[in-house]
Amino acid sequence: MKRKSLDTEKCPIARTLDVIGDWWSLLIVRDAFLGKRRFSEFHKSLGLAKNILCMRLQKLALHGIFEAVPAPCGSAYQEYALTEKGRRLYLVLVALRQWGETFLFKEGDLDLLLVDRESGQPVKPLELRSQDGRLLGPADLRTINTSDR
Repeated sequence: MKRKSLDTEKCPIARTLDVIGDWWSLLIVRDAFLGKRRFSEFHKSLGLAKNILCMRLQKLALHGIFEAVPAPCGSAYQEYALTEKGRRLYLVLVALRQWGETFLFKEGDLDLLLVDRESGQPVKPLELRSQDGRLLGPADLRTINTSDR
């Protein structure tokens, strides 16, 4: 059954999920941040069907998350490189990771830790802050209609 498209929704979250909302798409983007660039590398890492991987990569490229580029070795292969738009998803992946670390793992069960390359220290949890630096929670936020400004 085909999913309903959310690409015309007024909600930015809904539109974003229309582009990257399935788990395979986010795992492909995660793998790209881990250095994978070729179809075969994504396939080997994720183990999903080739037709599904092909569709997800095409959709991500169509939406400007990836761009297909020639392989640097001069072969006929192409690689998938994250665009600036794709690289901006890093904070989304870190937020998902930190949520999972907090709520889905028991103490000592986490094998992979996200650390600062320079210091070797674990990264701090992401926080939402106001323009003046105050820490914000859900009760501190509201949405406004931009046409009412």
